[in-house]
Amino acid sequence: MSRWPIATLTLGLLLLLDALRVFLPSLITLYGRAGDTPPEQLGLFAALWFVIPFTAIVIARFLGPRAVLIGGAAVLAATRIALQATDGGDPQLYLASAGVCAGLFFLYGCARTLPRTAAPIGITLGLALSGLLHLTIDHMDLIWQDGLFPWFPTVLVSAGFLWSTLKTRPDEFVAPTAAWFLLGPALFLTGQYLGPGAAGTDTWSTGATELAAAASVAALGVASLSLIPFAIAPLLANAPVRVYRVLFPAGLLIGIFSPVAGVAQATLLAAGLGGCLGLATLSPGRRRPGAALLGGALLFLVATFAFYASYDADLGFPNTVVPMVVGVLVALTGVGRGLGRDLIPTPRIGLPSLLSGTLAALLLPPLLVAGLTWRTIPATQNVDGGEFTLVAYNIRMGYGLTGTLDLDRIAAWAASVRPDVVLLSEVDRGWLLNGGHDDLDRIAHGLGLRYYFAPAADRLWGDALLTNLPVREVVSHRLGKHDYPTGAQAQTAALTVGGREIGIVNTHLQAPAGQAPEVAALAKSLAATRPVILAGDLNLTKDDPEMRVLTAAGLTDPLIARGDPPTSPAENPVKRIDHVLLTPGLEVVEASVPRVPFSDHLPVVVRLRLS
Repeated sequence: MSRWPIATLTLGLLLLLDALRVFLPSLITLYGRAGDTPPEQLGLFAALWFVIPFTAIVIARFLGPRAVLIGGAAVLAATRIALQATDGGDPQLYLASAGVCAGLFFLYGCARTLPRTAAPIGITLGLALSGLLHLTIDHMDLIWQDGLFPWFPTVLVSAGFLWSTLKTRPDEFVAPTAAWFLLGPALFLTGQYLGPGAAGTDTWSTGATELAAAASVAALGVASLSLIPFAIAPLLANAPVRVYRVLFPAGLLIGIFSPVAGVAQATLLAAGLGGCLGLATLSPGRRRPGAALLGGALLFLVATFAFYASYDADLGFPNTVVPMVVGVLVALTGVGRGLGRDLIPTPRIGLPSLLSGTLAALLLPPLLVAGLTWRTIPATQNVDGGEFTLVAYNIRMGYGLTGTLDLDRIAAWAASVRPDVVLLSEVDRGWLLNGGHDDLDRIAHGLGLRYYFAPAADRLWGDALLTNLPVREVVSHRLGKHDYPTGAQAQTAALTVGGREIGIVNTHLQAPAGQAPEVAALAKSLAATRPVILAGDLNLTKDDPEMRVLTAAGLTDPLIARGDPPTSPAENPVKRIDHVLLTPGLEVVEASVPRVPFSDHLPVVVRLRLS
């Protein structure tokens, strides 16, 4: 089989995933305006770009599927290069939308023209390499990186993609409907389980975690690459297909239904998913593979929105049901019926050659990536005297006012105020909806600080404490939901400043009426033996009755006497809902609310003194 079809599909998926990682967060931050746009309108806008590609069915009747393939490829490459030149705003939103739409046109053309074996190999290569490259660049997409360097790989991949597309010739024996349908579910499952959250660590403070973190990165790379050999395995001439029909779907389902998250789960899921893609390629059905591909893409969109909508509305079922349903669908498709090994002539490969080649391909690239992304834990630093600087900032998953991912800019700005303690809210560590980035690791690395993550909505979204001060007793307390769907927590910690201990309560209240008394009780308990700081996005103003609950617990608001500077919304702040509250024993030396555009909130910066 020619290498060009596989190269075309692989490179096309790399570009499409780039566009998708911009499209999804842009829906929320730009079109959705962080919740201001009605969800029905947001959903219709998103669906539009997945429905328009269905016109490819009609276009192909008049111009042929190859024209759809080449036209979609040309627009996808052009929008990807144009995205590199944008700096957020509507150009970013609409170019990313057009890129996703063009990518689906391109994939429709692939489903109608590429040879059967190109589908599972190209799909898994594209998904696996995208994940591995995302690890290599530290989850910071080239689109979000400044300077000339990102342009070189962007233009090179785009040019290679167009060249391979032009060299690809239509094949009579295309992949079956089932194989192309599974691309959408595969996008969803890899986004959910093979993102940075699978290798993330909640605490970055002890030397032992350096090696463990590098091992997790390497293991996640192995998990991503596992898609490829398991997709190829059913296609080999000596493959025990009947065994695979049981083994691969079972592995996929065990990975999805496993209560333990992490790289082991990710590896099992990837192996099962790749195997099901390979098994689906053996299906004899070849009716409307292009329509099946577009239907699977719509399923990806519906599953993604159903999963994350549960954090803003009560859907009547837990969102964990969504990947389970998708996984069962993939497993049933993999089991299939009418599978036949004789459909695909493939060479026999000796077991020693097969094992050695597979192990080398699976292990060497991830080990290289683990070395390139090695993290060294900063040393503990004591503060002489009783003064220290604290920053409290709701970073909105790292997306600034123009919709760009500003993690490096946040780190650079925060470093300029030389903080001893940084408290972050709305920290995302790998949500597919936000592009699959580890905000905390990137910001902490830029600041040179240790971190302590506190999951809130789920294990990948919450709050964080960053500091190199001596820390002990870090605990995350789950707060009651009080009929609000987004989860919340209060992170308590004891820090040493100038030989004395202070308490920290770091939180982001979602339902202040019910949660304010809970954090007030935590602060009061912590203040029994030390002065305490309660800080974060409280979703309260100084005049709200819930604020009186906090003041009754002995907390005071020192910024009222300093002009009560507003923090929200960042582009035109009119109210202060982000706070730094103190108990006796602490006083403010300086305080400010800098006008920086890296979130829809403004940060609060205070210089504190132990009194």
